[in-house]
Amino acid sequence: MAKPAKKQGKLKAFLQSLGPGLITGASDDDPSGIATYSQVGAQFGFSMLWTALITFPLMAVIQEICARIGLVTTNGLTTTLKDHYPKWVLWLMILFSFPAIILNIGADIASMGAAAHMLFPQVAAFLFSSIFTLLIIVAIVRYPYQKIAAILKWFCITLLIYLIVPFFTKFPWLEVLKSTLIPKIQLNKNYMNMLVAILGTTISPYLFFWQATMESEDERSSTSPIVINKKVLTTMRKDVDAGMFFSNLVMFFIILTCGAVLYPNGIRQIDTVEQAAKALQPIAGNMAYWLFAIGIVGTGFLAIPVLSGSLSYMAAESFNWQEGLDKKYFQAKPFYGVIILSMIVGLLLNLLGVSPIQALIYSGILYGLTAPVIILIIMHISNNKKIMGVHVNSRWSNGWGYTTLVLMSVAAVALIYFQFF
Repeated sequence: MAKPAKKQGKLKAFLQSLGPGLITGASDDDPSGIATYSQVGAQFGFSMLWTALITFPLMAVIQEICARIGLVTTNGLTTTLKDHYPKWVLWLMILFSFPAIILNIGADIASMGAAAHMLFPQVAAFLFSSIFTLLIIVAIVRYPYQKIAAILKWFCITLLIYLIVPFFTKFPWLEVLKSTLIPKIQLNKNYMNMLVAILGTTISPYLFFWQATMESEDERSSTSPIVINKKVLTTMRKDVDAGMFFSNLVMFFIILTCGAVLYPNGIRQIDTVEQAAKALQPIAGNMAYWLFAIGIVGTGFLAIPVLSGSLSYMAAESFNWQEGLDKKYFQAKPFYGVIILSMIVGLLLNLLGVSPIQALIYSGILYGLTAPVIILIIMHISNNKKIMGVHVNSRWSNGWGYTTLVLMSVAAVALIYFQFF
């Protein structure tokens, strides 16, 4: 009896230790990620499954570095840049971040509206998008994000249906294993588009800012000073690794499911959420639409506050505004103003007539093109002893961090090359 109780105690302690990392990981599987992974499976079958394996250590290390910066400095990335670097570095990072995040917000809002319209065709998608935008704004202004996330993260359970589908259908598991372990790289425009979109939507710059800010806020809100020691850093790494593992696990099975269901049936281009929902039909039948729609809407409600909040933290730290999703509206009006404005601009982007699915993929590509610059800045911060003291990067962190930088840079250059040649 003692051993099971001991195991339960360890499990309970581990679950209690999960925090910003888990929320960040869940937010990473937003509508943008779901759309990108679905398109990858539909267009290339199993041949890009290897990306789920390789991106896990890359995203885990970068997020861990950002979390460590937040813990050590008790500030977000923007404040750290403002305090220790020339102003042009700060504005360069903001210039590279804002357009992609705004596009991501707009694409997520549009996707949520399209998913709801799929269930209730008599109501226009834009009306649903407007209602969702208003609901998110009201929720963010009235309630702390931690409370919202604690409720909304349960919507993400619907994404776990992707983990079930393969075990109820006949899958060529040997081919799946080979595609996972052996990269099959194609040197053409379409492949590079999807590769950069995958890298951009899994290793997203907005998550860098969010991770550092949430870690620093957790530390500042602690009732007693936190001593940054080995135990604290180990707990943080477990939290980050758990969140990134969950994110990549869902990514792997979305590609796997769409590669097994859509690709063999000749559905190589996903332009609507209805097409993406068909991947669930082997197990969910007519409930596929409902499950997919709830997943899209749920992850949108979880991710959009992270996206708009990341922008707002960047702006607030740049201009020394009062900040924090735990503050009341009247305590931080400019901070909440940026959140509201970014969501309204994102909503209005829907009027451009771009397919929500394509907009989601475009946002991933834009992240993939801009992320290398931001990762380079983060790597410099995390190796700066004046900022990090004894908590600078280890050889392991530097090895994987610079590997991420090189891979994303090469993929971005290849993407640009194949647009013209």
